[in-house]
Amino acid sequence: MIELTQEELKQHFSEPIFGQIAETADALELECYVVGGYVRDIFLQRPSKDIDVVVVGSGIAMAEALGKRLGRGAHVSVFKNFGTAQVKYKGTEVEFVGARKESYQRDSRKPIVEDGTLEDDQNRRDFTINAMAVCLNKARFGELVDPFGGMEDMKSVSFTAMLTMQLGSTMAILLWRTGSVTM
Repeated sequence: MIELTQEELKQHFSEPIFGQIAETADALELECYVVGGYVRDIFLQRPSKDIDVVVVGSGIAMAEALGKRLGRGAHVSVFKNFGTAQVKYKGTEVEFVGARKESYQRDSRKPIVEDGTLEDDQNRRDFTINAMAVCLNKARFGELVDPFGGMEDMKSVSFTAMLTMQLGSTMAILLWRTGSVTM
């Protein structure tokens, strides 16, 4: 695992697609973050093509606006049932989703989903290392948002499970018993 300054982290977002995403988000006045595996893999020095973007607002509107900005060669797929969209452009795929808040009724594993903040979206993720996000907006470009200590977990090789229903109690117990995660 490597540690990076904000300036060094910015270099991992120097591909033109990230600049296009940033400009689109700023034009729409939407907060926009790369989140999850792509961010984690930068620090683990692993190659990753899994670019997930959380938008505080409509991820679908963001993807459609980006597609228009990119012009010919951009292909936008919208998945309204899931509130997500994908942009494919010059061999790169980017998934967009609006920040979501999930809650559960006591007797159900099916989440109640509503619009949320970045923090709400990070709260619903499975592991602390997958909740890390990097801001793409110009004013905060390259800023790491790590509210649950994912970086510290990677340093100690102790991945902490987020306590959400999405893991499922059986999976959480199995991981805990094997020592793979702490709760």
